[in-house]
Amino acid sequence: MNLQDFVFYSLASVVVIAALGVITLRNPVHSALLLVLAFVTSSGLWLLLEAEFLAIVLILVYVGAVMVLFLFVVMMLDINLERMREGFWKWFPFGAVLALIMTGEIGMVLMSKQFGPENIQISAPKSADYSNTKELGQLLYTDYVYAFELSAVILLVAMIAAIAITLRYRTDKKSSNVSKQVTASREKRLKVISIPAERKE
Repeated sequence: MNLQDFVFYSLASVVVIAALGVITLRNPVHSALLLVLAFVTSSGLWLLLEAEFLAIVLILVYVGAVMVLFLFVVMMLDINLERMREGFWKWFPFGAVLALIMTGEIGMVLMSKQFGPENIQISAPKSADYSNTKELGQLLYTDYVYAFELSAVILLVAMIAAIAITLRYRTDKKSSNVSKQVTASREKRLKVISIPAERKE
């Protein structure tokens, strides 16, 4: 066993153990921290495959943004763990059957002839000036440019929809109306009223 195989099996073991901890631990904070560990070690596996761009994106996007957000939400929410466990045994048979089906499907795929050792082609190591980011960018903006733009539009629509759904207008709170402020004129802002003078005795 060479150094590369040792690093691979070490990282893969950490990923499997962390993934099992995510679904078995009862504390959601500990599960979120183990998920961060699984993401970090998965980025190490991407580095072994010479996909440094995916490794960096996995750390920056998922660990640096998404998982930190999840962790803060889990820590700020007052989660009633006893209430969450009430329906565990009720749905356990369904979950067990579903897990067995998924395990069988994964086993059928991995045991097929397409995944045999003789069909796996090991790519030659790349040179030092090879850029995985450049290759991915050229492929993304040439062959898959329409799919990339379509996914960007779908994400934009989803973001606007989320903002529109969560937006609430409160009557007990004062807020500024930007459109009225922009269209305001001098006549609307200032009103001169003639008040006759009165003499008090």
